[in-house]
Amino acid sequence: MATGRLAAQDVSGATLTTVYECPADTYTVASISICNRGADTSNISLAICDSATPVNGEYIEFETGLLSKNILERTGIVLAATQKIVILSSQASISAVVVGIETAA
Repeated sequence: MATGRLAAQDVSGATLTTVYECPADTYTVASISICNRGADTSNISLAICDSATPVNGEYIEFETGLLSKNILERTGIVLAATQKIVILSSQASISAVVVGIETAA
């Protein structure tokens, strides 16, 4: 079971991106930091979901404006086995880093 940085992703624009998936037979306590490296504001949607395509009730952020050279952080995220953290960004130049701990269920 991993601890520390669990995932890092360069997020493409206008594409659902699975940043992290909790392994089977474990649960994860994590935080995510989303950084806008670009020159323009990006709209960020973030979901904790059971598949790579979130349904409306799985979003914890939806089209939140992330200014240029700024970050959005969410802490205390708990994922059950096989749940995913999925991001949608309106633009490229977005980095997403998940840190935390995976623990036996």
